[in-house]
Amino acid sequence: MKKLAIVLLSICACLLAETPSTVAIRNAKIVTVSGPVIAKGTVVVRNGLIEAAGENVTIPADAWVVEGEGLTVYPGLIDALSTVGIPGAAPAAAVAGGRGGRGQTATPTPTAVAAAPRAMGPEDRPQTTSWEVAADLISPADRRIETVRGGGITTAVTFPTRGIFAGQGSVIDLISGEKAGEMIVASPVGQYISFAGGRGFGGGFPTSLMGVISYVRQIYLDIDHYKLVKDAYAKDPRGMQRPEYDRALEGVMASPRILLPANRLVEIDRALHLAAELKQPTIIYGGREAYREGAADLLKKANVPMLISLRWAEFPRDADPDNEPSMRTLENIDQGPAAAVALKKAGVKFAFYSDGVDNPRDLQRAVKKAIDAGLSREDAIRAMTLTPAEIYGIDNRVGSVEKGKIANLIVTKGDLFDDRTQIEMVFVDGKQYKPATPAGGGRGPSTDEPGGNQ
Repeated sequence: MKKLAIVLLSICACLLAETPSTVAIRNAKIVTVSGPVIAKGTVVVRNGLIEAAGENVTIPADAWVVEGEGLTVYPGLIDALSTVGIPGAAPAAAVAGGRGGRGQTATPTPTAVAAAPRAMGPEDRPQTTSWEVAADLISPADRRIETVRGGGITTAVTFPTRGIFAGQGSVIDLISGEKAGEMIVASPVGQYISFAGGRGFGGGFPTSLMGVISYVRQIYLDIDHYKLVKDAYAKDPRGMQRPEYDRALEGVMASPRILLPANRLVEIDRALHLAAELKQPTIIYGGREAYREGAADLLKKANVPMLISLRWAEFPRDADPDNEPSMRTLENIDQGPAAAVALKKAGVKFAFYSDGVDNPRDLQRAVKKAIDAGLSREDAIRAMTLTPAEIYGIDNRVGSVEKGKIANLIVTKGDLFDDRTQIEMVFVDGKQYKPATPAGGGRGPSTDEPGGNQ
């Protein structure tokens, strides 16, 4: 009987540890992002959604109340380009090191895939898996989910990244559960394209940058013909051979936008010309040299947004001391974090993406570099919340603290991205998760379990 009582008490304790369906954080500073900062207000979360947020909010009688005095509520952070949730995937758009290591500026490149049959031409569809959708590859068991969520990232725009036409991305909320379908916020949201595919991928067509870009063009020429044949057959199939189904073309056609890589000024110019030629809604990712004169003007004129990698150029740790870095490398190390400032001044829409910087401390330091380079704290926060949501057309669901939006929130003690700021709570879909644990002092959140702040 005594053992039964102990078991029942344990079950009750576990139930109490779960986040209640209704939570109210009162007397807290609220950074809505979409509107003015509320110096002292209340956020009410019910059944995974924000029920209310403001100064004069009535707290429901059934709410678990969190005393927010001295705390700040922010919308959960969004990683605008990621592979989190896809087990074994390489970090999206990792910058190729080349001979100069991470100080060099090469086109972002994914990890090479297993050897494939040698491609002899564009008709072989080399390095193309455009039909793959991240939503179908997501696994809640990916260990990176817990890591990045601990640092305040509650939403990731996740893509397959292997190949030229790598596949379609999906927006996922970083919840823990058994069903991957519960994580999906929107899908598909774009087609990830890499210009590095084909080079070093086992030979065969294409074997050069020119060949890769020609192949991308050819895909869209094939799509034009494919559509004409399908439309003609649909209008009157009698006497016509039915068109062959092409899953590679169908995958590209299903993508609402494309993502093109560009770091250097010449690459940005080239990507923008290609986007105009393809007549596709486009996002440029990389942006390592977007600080250079003329880069922001090109993006502004084309009205194309940019995703800026937070993996800033730096000196390789194992660099030969006798091998002096190039001037371009030194400039990128010194001026790279100022790219966001240049885009902001030009009126270009931009957002940050982690580029594999998953450790919460490293991510915080990376954003802080952009702030130290002149980006305002407000613009830095927007670049990881509302702006990426706007770029992908999901700002009616996430990205700000507003009534009716998904309850993705982080609660901090101190201003976000400050060196010693602690993340006290992380909410995803209204469920509370454990923040990152401090490592060696400094920034590191403390944990508040449900029931501790009533």
